Amino acid sequence: MALTALKVKNAKPGRHVDGRGLCLLVKESGAATWVLRMQHKGRRRDYGLGSALDVSLAEAREAATALRSKVRAGADPVAERRKARKVIPSFETAARDCYDALKEGWKNRRYANWISSFENHVFPHIGTKPVDQVDSACVVTVLSPIWLEIPETARRLLQRIGAVLDFAHIKGWRAEEASLRSVRKGLPRQTAKAVHLEAMPFAEVPALMAQLAAASPTTGRDALRFTIYNAVRSNETRFAVWPEFDLEKAVWTIPGERMKARETHVVPLSPPAVALLRRRWNERTSDDGLVFSANGEKPISDMTMTKLLRNDGITSATVHGFRSSFTDWAAEKTDFPKEVADKALAHKLSNQVEAAYRRTDFFDKRRDLMILWANFLEKRE
Repeated sequence: MALTALKVKNAKPGRHVDGRGLCLLVKESGAATWVLRMQHKGRRRDYGLGSALDVSLAEAREAATALRSKVRAGADPVAERRKARKVIPSFETAARDCYDALKEGWKNRRYANWISSFENHVFPHIGTKPVDQVDSACVVTVLSPIWLEIPETARRLLQRIGAVLDFAHIKGWRAEEASLRSVRKGLPRQTAKAVHLEAMPFAEVPALMAQLAAASPTTGRDALRFTIYNAVRSNETRFAVWPEFDLEKAVWTIPGERMKARETHVVPLSPPAVALLRRRWNERTSDDGLVFSANGEKPISDMTMTKLLRNDGITSATVHGFRSSFTDWAAEKTDFPKEVADKALAHKLSNQVEAAYRRTDFFDKRRDLMILWANFLEKRE
């Protein structure tokens, strides 16, 4: 017989059937709950409908009717409730978890900027957004401001965002794998003209160096000056660590895994470069940490040095372009052979036969060249 409100009120411990799978379960403690038993995809399942203290008999019957309709329509109420209870993390939380899970497998130190690139370019836009709501349109919004300005960084970020979304899918935070193939269709083509790295005329570089030296010392200014003194790539400066330097011998040994050509590069340091390093050594936070960092652990952003140029009104030149400034100066103002300047830039010889026989690295000549370059920058010619 169907239940009545009075029967529900006086129900003893046990199962009390109302009909069509709806029943009242009463425990020995007196706690009573409504349960709907149904077949779903060949399996018998029980669906809880709430406490009898909160849900009346009439309400339980209405809830049971609605639930039967949902199941007939193909819904899975248990899975829906489980999903509702699951906490979906923000994109920033997912990205940091992804980084922690993967970083131990990375041998190349340049991947230390993995999180910093997100902090600078991604988290401000979608960091607080639930990771399951990040789609291609969100990624286009993130990359649009930097797609042509710093194309290499933008391309790396596209790959890294994809890795975070794949990680989120594996963790159960996203129902499906993410496909970011359509992102590039929403961004302008990165043509050769767009990614061209413009250089400051070498005659103007000493004035910039004087301006940087006259301003209050900051990690960014030191990094930019050091990069120009040595005509190195910005990442080679950003990820430099103290064990790479021998200040007594004025030598900087950059390991191959940090070089574009994957070959160890030994840089002869000019006196101004050594003086800059000695000052930073006195201010260091550790003996083996990053040289150009506030805490020795987190590298400066890849945009820090560029921002210094922009703040000084230099809108066209790039940090990488100072390598071209050095090359032009060496060609026009010195008698050093081109191969010495090329070796100073860690360029590989395009002629493989010549490269096989030329084993010298012109170290002594490069030291003379870099001292001459520093003198030019310091206006001591």
